[in-house]
Amino acid sequence: MLKPLNNYHKQIIMQKITLLLILAVAISFAKAQQKTTNPRPLTMAEYDKAKTYSVADLDKDTYLKFDNSYILDRYEARKPYFITGDDGLKKRIDLYKFIAKEGMQEIGLMVFYTTESGKLYKVLVPDFTAESAVWEKYFQDIDNINKEEKNFVLKLSYILSKELAYQQYKVLNAGKNLSEEAGTYGSDICFPGDELVAMANGGEKRLKDVKPGDEVLTVDPRTKVRSAVKVKELTIHEAKNYALTSLILIAGKSSKTAYGTEINLSAKILKATPNHPMSTKKGKVKIGAVKEGEEILCLNEKTGKYESYLVWKKEESAGGRQNVYNIIADAGNTFIMNGVMVMQK
Repeated sequence: MLKPLNNYHKQIIMQKITLLLILAVAISFAKAQQKTTNPRPLTMAEYDKAKTYSVADLDKDTYLKFDNSYILDRYEARKPYFITGDDGLKKRIDLYKFIAKEGMQEIGLMVFYTTESGKLYKVLVPDFTAESAVWEKYFQDIDNINKEEKNFVLKLSYILSKELAYQQYKVLNAGKNLSEEAGTYGSDICFPGDELVAMANGGEKRLKDVKPGDEVLTVDPRTKVRSAVKVKELTIHEAKNYALTSLILIAGKSSKTAYGTEINLSAKILKATPNHPMSTKKGKVKIGAVKEGEEILCLNEKTGKYESYLVWKKEESAGGRQNVYNIIADAGNTFIMNGVMVMQK
């Protein structure tokens, strides 16, 4: 059985999750808004005001009025979610519709996020018609929370996507010259050097540090049996501003209880040049052609078994000028990168 993720690996995953998700946690309220007449946007003043509202008892208070102008109404009368991540810590998430009393219009969704120590974070997800300034404030707020409460964004987006239609919110380029950031597309099939390779001795090594003669793991995609293979060569491609495809993969298992919905959530991050081959449930495809919702074989470090993870989020961007690498082994056709099964070149 492989050793659990080390602190270095965990830190990389947390940083990448933040960078990849923080600008993608946007929720479509189109379906909800169709139930109301003349939907209007949430204003910045309302956004700030709503965050001062509190619920005394999240178990009992399902419908509350504030300032004779706004209402918090428990979303679909749902019981709370209890979500446990790879760290083993259980968080509680309660959802409330934020309603303008005049016209009874839903203009946002209030999220109460309670940690295992009882600390409460509040987030107001704007309605889809809100101006960009409100959305930017929302993104900044969840970014600030994510810096303090690790994996907050991942857990928030996972729960919201289970309840509402998920919509990727595209952020303005903030004045950057996109032509200067365009990535290089070519025939190179490889990974950034900081990706972590599963070694045959149960440890991990950064890809750029792998040497000929090292033994890495290979996995038979059909039988899920793993074996050790010797590295013949570490191919190093010249430094360029390569285009990179990033995948966020998750495995979430949920169960209903008398108190709410219990969720165990595991996440992995993988980056590669868009033409690197991957083995999905549908067959072998380039990582750039992998679609959100497809299944890829990954290692569950807790059980030591290989399981299917869903592609939760996919993004493509320039990775900055750097070398990229690929392993050539003397046998097998796969290896394990960041806990994800990938194909040899």
